Amino acid sequence: MRGTMQRWAVMVVRLMVGVMVVAGLTATGRAQGVLQGVSAEPLTEAANQWLEALDAMQRKRAVRPFADATRTSWHFIPKNDRKGVQLRDMTDQQQEAALALLRSALSSAGYEKATGIMQLDELLRIIEGDKAKNIRDAKRYYLTLFGTPADTGSWGLSIEGHHLSLNMTVRDGMVVDSTPQFLGANPAEVRTTFPGLPPTGNRILRDEEALAFDLVNSLDDQQRRKAVIAAEAPREIRAAGEAQAPRGPVAGISFRMLRPDQQSLLRRLVEVYCRVMPDDVAEDRLGLIHHWEDVHFAWEGSLEPGVGHAYRVEGATFSIEFVNVQPDAEGNPANHIHCVWRDRTGDFDLPVE
Repeated sequence: MRGTMQRWAVMVVRLMVGVMVVAGLTATGRAQGVLQGVSAEPLTEAANQWLEALDAMQRKRAVRPFADATRTSWHFIPKNDRKGVQLRDMTDQQQEAALALLRSALSSAGYEKATGIMQLDELLRIIEGDKAKNIRDAKRYYLTLFGTPADTGSWGLSIEGHHLSLNMTVRDGMVVDSTPQFLGANPAEVRTTFPGLPPTGNRILRDEEALAFDLVNSLDDQQRRKAVIAAEAPREIRAAGEAQAPRGPVAGISFRMLRPDQQSLLRRLVEVYCRVMPDDVAEDRLGLIHHWEDVHFAWEGSLEPGVGHAYRVEGATFSIEFVNVQPDAEGNPANHIHCVWRDRTGDFDLPVE
């Protein structure tokens, strides 16, 4: 009898310890925020194939330690120099391998958006001409690896340039974070085009803007008073270039206060940002939204296109921000989009302090 009681006591203690471990992980935010079961095999293979295509000097520039401080240094503004190796400095074969790596990191829709953003830089180069204040180059996009792409250990990937910042973190063969994910478009809607470039009327980030307008303009007066948090849009997304997403309280109208058709619009909007990533990553992101009723939608600025507007969508595990306030290169107002998906439990698979 005593032996049986002792065995039961041991089992109870083990169970309590397991519960406390899970509770402890949840308290740090990493248990509910970490992507689960997303194989990094295609990404790892593509990263190694790109590395093999580089020469020795390029590899020195392309690879940094996983703990290097620049892993969490990101931005989408034009810069004179960036970490990594730029497409412009690669041979055709190396560029093909680099684009294959980009393709492996994204869905087909995400790859189309990323390469479309690159094409817009060529459009800016032509439109701005001698008046350009920054270097515009469709091949001024940089790739960097942090650590060794392998099935064990940790490594990261950065693909970045003007209006594009993609950041992947892999641990023991699994993609455990894919943020910050930034996409921008100038012009948001193409008004002037040239051969081989996005056609007139093209809107690379159409859904990110149109669905949000559909949602805010479907709100009744009472809902709108809750959703609209400012009459004027901010100049920029919050925490641009910072290692972690804003940690303030969520604002706006909650999912639970929306009608079913409005809830469907909000879900579709969130999915647009998720679907930039491969299906398994997108599904993991969506699966982490355990309580849709706590997701909030907030609007700032004009309710009509062509005047500065912005929105946020935030839940326990994610934050979306969208801003369109700047004119495009031809002076058309509010035709320049910045938008980002961030991990509120910790970008770059880092714990929130």
